[in-house]
Amino acid sequence: MTLDVHLFPCLSDNYGLLIRDRATGTVAAIDTPDADRILKELEGLGWGRLDLIVNTHWHADHTGGNAALKATAACMIHGPEEVRRAAPLDHVIAQGDTVSVGETRLQVIAAPGHTLGHVVLHDVEGRTAFVGDVLFTLGCGRLFEGTPDQMWASLSALMDWPDETVIWCAHEYTASNARFALSVDDRPELRVHVEGLMRQIKAGQPTVPTTIGAERRFNPFLTAGDAATFAKRRAAKDSFRG
Repeated sequence: MTLDVHLFPCLSDNYGLLIRDRATGTVAAIDTPDADRILKELEGLGWGRLDLIVNTHWHADHTGGNAALKATAACMIHGPEEVRRAAPLDHVIAQGDTVSVGETRLQVIAAPGHTLGHVVLHDVEGRTAFVGDVLFTLGCGRLFEGTPDQMWASLSALMDWPDETVIWCAHEYTASNARFALSVDDRPELRVHVEGLMRQIKAGQPTVPTTIGAERRFNPFLTAGDAATFAKRRAAKDSFRG
């Protein structure tokens, strides 16, 4: 792996992510849920200044710190065009582009569903990905703008990655996701997996990152098998109160 990744909780259930290219020391924030918290974490790490921001989508809990961090650090902001709806943006990124964080190359992959312009960032060499609100531990993002078919296609693209690919997602929703997963899947091995995750939560530990292999095996939205089943499970999760 060519990156150091620092995960920290912020807002009510978001995770902030700071990454540093080991070869050059270049530092980036993946989304900006809380500018003050990001600056505090950066100072504590001793990583120096923030060089760039990469947004995954336009929602305020992912772009809310853009303006303040730009003013403080004079960093460049990369993100999909939709970010302009909510926050400053210097450079538009889209499917097929590459964002350079020092010598680390993050491939930009369009992943509509949660929002229409959502992107994920894939460090192919390092087998690491930053997926925003597309995929969560045992869950996936709500369909605020896109269709079930779009989200299924986005998730299917992620499922093509190697099992060991490390997935950094942007929220701690695992307890609720796990209860829903158990309501649609009675496999003993899923229950064992959930018990391990719940021990982490009880101990105050994050359940992020996960791996694409674990999610392909246990995530009810990835085990759906087709877009129609995915749509039914997504609708069921939206009304789930377990």
